[in-house]
Amino acid sequence: MTELRALVLVLGDQLDLHAAAFDGFDAAVDAVWMAEVAEESTQVWSSKPRTALFLAAMRHFAVELQAAGRRLHYARLDAPGTAGSLAAQLRLDIARLGPSRLVMTAPGDWRVLQAIKVEAEAAGLPLDIREDRHFFVTVREFAAHARGRKSLRMEYFYREQRKRHRVLMQGEGADAEPDGGQWNFDADNREAFGAAGPGDVPPRVGFEPDAITREVIALVQARFAQHPGGLDSFAWPVTRAQALQSLQAFVRERLPLFGRYQDAMWPGDPWLYHSHLSAALNLKLLGAHEVVAAAEAAYRDGLAPLASVEGFIRQILGWREYVRGIYWTRMPGYAECNALDAQHALPGWYWTGATDMACLRDALRQTLDHGYANHIQRLMVTGLYALMLGVRPSQVHAWYLAVYVDAVEWVELPNTLGMSQYADGGLMGSKPYIATGKYIQRMSPHCQGCRYDPAQRVGDRACPFTTLYWDFLLRHAERLASNPRMALQVKNADRLDDTQRQAVQARAAAIRRGEVGAVQPAGIHG
Repeated sequence: MTELRALVLVLGDQLDLHAAAFDGFDAAVDAVWMAEVAEESTQVWSSKPRTALFLAAMRHFAVELQAAGRRLHYARLDAPGTAGSLAAQLRLDIARLGPSRLVMTAPGDWRVLQAIKVEAEAAGLPLDIREDRHFFVTVREFAAHARGRKSLRMEYFYREQRKRHRVLMQGEGADAEPDGGQWNFDADNREAFGAAGPGDVPPRVGFEPDAITREVIALVQARFAQHPGGLDSFAWPVTRAQALQSLQAFVRERLPLFGRYQDAMWPGDPWLYHSHLSAALNLKLLGAHEVVAAAEAAYRDGLAPLASVEGFIRQILGWREYVRGIYWTRMPGYAECNALDAQHALPGWYWTGATDMACLRDALRQTLDHGYANHIQRLMVTGLYALMLGVRPSQVHAWYLAVYVDAVEWVELPNTLGMSQYADGGLMGSKPYIATGKYIQRMSPHCQGCRYDPAQRVGDRACPFTTLYWDFLLRHAERLASNPRMALQVKNADRLDDTQRQAVQARAAAIRRGEVGAVQPAGIHG
């Protein structure tokens, strides 16, 4: 047997034949290593859709590697002798294969990187970690951007990247200006659907599971039977060809109205005008550059309005790159952030959907069914409730990482702890995103069929979002008073008299005890 020169490690979110780890790959002396391990589904209680997506995409990629003539050592979860963790499996295979060195593209998970470094050092092998070319900005470049700044704001970072990469820009050099004369079009992108509803929304682009995916679904159903979520509607792209088809369909069918309705919600319709591309992007079935280029081309060709295209590109070139920079320049300490000293436990019904709050019930059901919710459902429904309830940020993080198919820690952790829970004290966002139930009433019709009234803050019919909003302001008044973006809200809370304050706090305490909002599982269908 030919001596093995390099063992190229490919993780479950690195499924690209042209990744940097393959630069200089020689099929005669190099080999690829991939491993399915139970730890990646149990270190958080990973949902069935999330686990199935990763495993199905990995197995399809293994087929592509072999078709490309790359020698592959692949440890299957259901094979005899497979170790339970990534580190343990790597240790076994290093001993068995005897490589001279290890090569990989930089991982997206700090925990995984540390584990691999430990195994490489223990084996006395050099570990060549290469830049992930799927991003516009390297971690070093983000660190340079952040150096010396008193505060970090995504908007300034985003503008820098627009200029640097010539995205939606006109003119040259110092005279370059953003297309349309402004950097963002938020004011044009906040519409609700109105009483008529979302209209004729294009059907979701889904993919019937093939033999490989069906085998994975059966494995997940058996091996992780007690994990949350369902697989009856599993239709996510699991190959690059499918991911490209999803991208093309989004640009053609949904992008024109994406911006206008990106903050809107509608009961029973999880897909609306969103792209549904984040999972394919995070698995590296798609590259950020090609997604941004496709959206910009739609604008240049007159196929989509600037407001929609800019709003979408800002999510990719702005937020996605920004949160990655935050993650890698702040870990591992960032994971422990809890600036508001939130200590409440995550309600158990987050894992079941057994709540009588209509908006939360809808968001949780679709999350468990599909492993998906749009960004407003995550920020202003599930995240908002956890923030105002005072849930321990590490528990909120673990839930988001477990239930969403696109959840990879580098993107999920900063979005959850920073943007959603304000646990970093304002590093990522300049204010906590809090609102009464009236926000949800404005952006969706959920409140029409709900037992709670968003206009009431106390009493049996008071919306828990509204009660918790006022309670949040009262609990954190001292901290928030110095925040100029929160001053008006804090002043409004200051106007409550003692009787009103006590009523709000008593109702909030009942909510935290589980006396409001939770129902028995059978009740969610009643």
